[in-house]
Amino acid sequence: MPRPDAIAFDAVETLFSLGKLRPRMEWAGLQGHQLETWFAQMLRDAFALGALDIYKPFREIAEATLEVMMTAQGIKGREDRIEDILSGFTELDAEPDVLPAMQRLSRDSVPIAVLTNGSEKVTRALVDRAGLSDLVSHVISVDEVERWKPAPQVYHHAASRLGVAPERLALVAAHGWDVQGARSAGLITGYVARAGKPRSAIMAPADAEGETLM
Repeated sequence: MPRPDAIAFDAVETLFSLGKLRPRMEWAGLQGHQLETWFAQMLRDAFALGALDIYKPFREIAEATLEVMMTAQGIKGREDRIEDILSGFTELDAEPDVLPAMQRLSRDSVPIAVLTNGSEKVTRALVDRAGLSDLVSHVISVDEVERWKPAPQVYHHAASRLGVAPERLALVAAHGWDVQGARSAGLITGYVARAGKPRSAIMAPADAEGETLM
């Protein structure tokens, strides 16, 4: 993997686990295993809208997909239940390899950013909660360009914010579609196989791949 001038990490499922939301899903009347289904459906809808040049922020799409899922299962009192699930996004735990990986990069004087499809406010809260504030120089949200990753504009905007050329910026993610988007935009890429999940063969390989960030 070429040495980058800066590194941007995806947030949810790359740096921060969704696990804390599982009991909230169950309290809301859903099944814990539906967490991943809901998140995948949310991404599906965001990508479909993006293909039509329509932008909706993370929370709006998250609410809508939860509403559909709960309505289909006949769950009442959905508004409070949805709010409880979404409020849990500020309490996600960082994966155990995140802090040591960022500390190593910081020692090597590599600027670190978080590039998220979520909001800057919520992502900043996660960074602060995990004790990463002194290590992360930028939290960059797709709200700034009104395009979801993997649109190329997002990655180019991140490079501009960090003051580096796209080909000198690395994107590290646990999603093959994110790696594909970054690679297509000219970035250096890294794929982390969280829970041993392999990258889909239909997506471009990353410049570096592993099961942890270390």
